Amino acid sequence: MTAEQLKEADPSGVIRESYAIEGVSLQDCRIIFFNWVIARRTERDTAEDVAMLLAVYGTDFPDHPMTEVLREGQGGELSANGRRGGWRARRG
Repeated sequence: MTAEQLKEADPSGVIRESYAIEGVSLQDCRIIFFNWVIARRTERDTAEDVAMLLAVYGTDFPDHPMTEVLREGQGGELSANGRRGGWRARRG
């Protein structure tokens, strides 16, 4: 993975910076991740970017709260394009 690919996955650097915040909590990381998802360009594959970020940071910081959040993010649907709200989201 190149530095340019990493920059494309996290253009504002919020995921990278979360690893530098001393004492950051799991809740803080979830908020940072949520903001990262909202600010994303829709033409990028979010799941692919999460996997890339996890590969870069997760190995160096396996016990960091952001690593846990990225792992949680791998388990769900992350695309803003396919978001379903209201009763449709609850019906599966």
